[in-house]
Amino acid sequence: MTLPFRLSPVLSDELQALNARLAAEGFAPPDGTLMDPDEGQASTLEAARRWNVDMPPLARRAEVTVPADAELGSADVRCLVLVPEGRVDGILFFVHGGGFAFCSPETHERAAALQGIASGMAVVLPDYRRSPRHPYPAGLLDTVAALRAVLDDAPRFGLDPGPVIVSGDSAGANLGLCAILQDQRRPAPGPAGAVLFYGVFGADFETESYRVFDAGPGLTRPKMRRYWDWYLPETARRDDPLAAPIRADDAALSALPPLHLSAAGVDPLLSDTLGLAARLRGLGRSDSCTVVPGVTHGFLQLTTVLAAARDTIAEAGQAARRMIEA
Repeated sequence: MTLPFRLSPVLSDELQALNARLAAEGFAPPDGTLMDPDEGQASTLEAARRWNVDMPPLARRAEVTVPADAELGSADVRCLVLVPEGRVDGILFFVHGGGFAFCSPETHERAAALQGIASGMAVVLPDYRRSPRHPYPAGLLDTVAALRAVLDDAPRFGLDPGPVIVSGDSAGANLGLCAILQDQRRPAPGPAGAVLFYGVFGADFETESYRVFDAGPGLTRPKMRRYWDWYLPETARRDDPLAAPIRADDAALSALPPLHLSAAGVDPLLSDTLGLAARLRGLGRSDSCTVVPGVTHGFLQLTTVLAAARDTIAEAGQAARRMIEA
């Protein structure tokens, strides 16, 4: 896809200043894709602690387990439940990213809580199985099981029934969108919309943004290749729309609920979002799509120090409200 503007690796002044401060402090998160998966996960969890501080006040924080569904093929799914203070209407089902291999609900807790507060919705974060120990479709099936539970039995989570908005970042955006596609023919009512951040929507490593940002800054094309090799080693299967939702047919994309797509301007995955947005526009849909210039993949984790992250979450919260009030 030809992008409508020139890609540039130049970071915003705000992010450049932050990176300079982190470098002076000697903070350099290791590349977990070059480690044993357990070691990589441990290093990722440790690095994420830096950004999950000064947590916003909540009315309730709890854990609920969705039992394994043998027919679906899911495992037990631990879910983190975050309920903002004040009036709460609806549920935000937030799927964390991490290349299908790393992170947890806790690594994304602050960003998810802020999105819940911005939207006035409770948040449920599923802890799905991760690759490479559990390759495709394990993580997707766990996500589907947890989403079904939220849609069908909100009181199980201590929540009132209401509209559900799917959300997620990076690989979590993939899993959230694919969970919606998986259950499109299910007779029960589905989500009212989806708010997705810098998603992994395909496995084409020759897009314009993959070429321009091959070596970063931030996420790189080699890292994404390793993530895909872990998640779905059989390259011939990567056109499956439940792995690469940009490959879904027109009918499936047309039947999606309203989407709000948000991308980072300095990100190998930028073309994934813009490519999906272009397909949706071509079908006559009016989904919103925004690109945040000068920031790298994963910038929503930086809400304690980056105004662009806070502003993007506030915008997403407003988009979610519009979806459930439409």
